[in-house]
Amino acid sequence: ELRQTGVIKPKKEMCRMADIRIDTVSKTYGSQPVLFDIDFTIQDGEFVVLLGPSGCGKSTLLRMIAGLETITSGTVAIAERVVNNVPAKERDIAMVFQTYALYPHMTVAENMGFSLRVAGRRKADIAERVRAAADILALGDYLDRYPRHLSGGQRQRVAMGRAIVRDPEVFLFDEPLSNLDAKLRAKMRTELAEMRDRIDKNMIYVTHDQIEAMTLGDRIVVMNEGLVQQQGTPEQLFRNPVDTFVAGFIGTPTINFLDGTPVEEDGVLHLRGPGFDLVLDDAQAARLAGHRGAQVTAGIRPASFHEGMEAAGSVDVIVVVSEYLGSTSILVTRCGEAEVLVELSSATPIRGGTPMKLGIASQDILLFDPMTGGAL
Repeated sequence: ELRQTGVIKPKKEMCRMADIRIDTVSKTYGSQPVLFDIDFTIQDGEFVVLLGPSGCGKSTLLRMIAGLETITSGTVAIAERVVNNVPAKERDIAMVFQTYALYPHMTVAENMGFSLRVAGRRKADIAERVRAAADILALGDYLDRYPRHLSGGQRQRVAMGRAIVRDPEVFLFDEPLSNLDAKLRAKMRTELAEMRDRIDKNMIYVTHDQIEAMTLGDRIVVMNEGLVQQQGTPEQLFRNPVDTFVAGFIGTPTINFLDGTPVEEDGVLHLRGPGFDLVLDDAQAARLAGHRGAQVTAGIRPASFHEGMEAAGSVDVIVVVSEYLGSTSILVTRCGEAEVLVELSSATPIRGGTPMKLGIASQDILLFDPMTGGAL
């Protein structure tokens, strides 16, 4: 029934590709550059997340794709058509904003069907599309209500429903969950993931929340200061970050960085510093061939620490603060002069002031150049 309305189309019925190609796109406001040669392609049906800190240019890029901002240089192409000079209303794009932007004097059904009414669609067709979208978003019981009678999460679902009924080739989301509380955000992440699986269209999602990015994205484009730092699957970014910025932005609790010096002992390469002795494997030793005697930065995820690992490298810490979560504990510890975050399975709380020797396996150590921040 949903396919018959056109809201969901089987892949075999899709007659044209809707790849989005961003080709060396730059943006300047006056003399102030904000985006520098952004270059990537979004494949048909892919959910891509633009992730980065506030002010990195991700929302500006999204608005350029939507046609709400002009492009200083480069091209944006949708389904092989360059759209630089195509008005926003002719780009076959639907955008969901951070604010719900619902008409307060219209019911849920009227808000969702408004664009179709403006386009002159038949009432029966509008009603059918609204009902199909409401079924996707569990809004069937709210179609006659007004926005003031809805919760924040329900209002955001109405905004998404308004985009779905248009049946666009591309969905754009500009931090749509940022106004919700933590519990609602988690619930909406689940609903967005389900919607993504049911609607076979391109989706571009902007956020500064790496949990949203890791949960929702088929691919993540990490941005910083107007540049693309790295793009890849959530697993690729987590396991193989290209630099300390990406390593620090992906993963929660955030990664630890410890500066040490490579030292060879009995044919085994160690990375040593105040309070830690990390054993490196042969592949890591080969990558450090040109760094013997120079400082190297080790990146260690909080969950990579273990108690009772005798043969692995070790880190000596003293617990400063313990956050007990029932089955796990998040520890703020001190290793030498460095603060180290540790996540351990813990049936009971760990007291502040407790000294601990923690093991770390070689494969869980990421290595970076402390001068450039680049991965080694």
